[in-house]
Amino acid sequence: MVAMLAEIGLWLFFILAVVAAGWGWSRGLRACEAANEVDWGGRWLNRLDGLNRLYCRRFHHLSSDLLPLPLQGGILVAANHVSGLDPLLLVAASPRPLRFLIAREQYQRFGLRKLCRAMGCIPVDRSGRPEKALRQALLALRAGEAVVIFPQGGIHLDTDPPRPLKKGVAWLAVRSNAPICGLHIEGVKGEGRILGAVLLRSRVFLRYSSPISCLSLSQEECLALVAQTIQGQREETS
Repeated sequence: MVAMLAEIGLWLFFILAVVAAGWGWSRGLRACEAANEVDWGGRWLNRLDGLNRLYCRRFHHLSSDLLPLPLQGGILVAANHVSGLDPLLLVAASPRPLRFLIAREQYQRFGLRKLCRAMGCIPVDRSGRPEKALRQALLALRAGEAVVIFPQGGIHLDTDPPRPLKKGVAWLAVRSNAPICGLHIEGVKGEGRILGAVLLRSRVFLRYSSPISCLSLSQEECLALVAQTIQGQREETS
């Protein structure tokens, strides 16, 4: 789950203001528009997309190569979760809009709900009925959208003791018939931090393997494959 995505969105607005002030407002906006690669359905969201790509590629040295996601059809993106930088990296590497599952208390924070709604974030009621968010994610996948889930359930470093994955990733994959694009994020300098990871310069790599189909697998087999992928233990396809 992405419990800090809304707060990071606020930081993106701040960074946009800094960039615009440094380059000149018009020049800064043009640079963001030129770097935008995905239509999020709104001019300001598209500018933020461009800004985020510039920031991740120039400041965190993220490769400009896009993830091999199908341009159409439901796809479930599952990744390890090492810092608050993770969702920005995934957005910067994606060839299509991504819908994140996000804790409801973050989704409803003052001044940020509009941004979350515009991005299509799916709020998760972790203390009440989290299955409602899974059903929303399932509908999104069946409608041909790309949904992101961090199945470790929170920030978890490679050096931490193993943690069982949340079963929701297998539940969604089987019921939606959507393949899973598993990713391993590495090279984040501010591992274990939220905003610190955004501000500390990194050299980031996103490693992925062949898509996972869980239709003919048991839940345990599906989770085992996802775990191997997000831990960087499966052979890469590129």
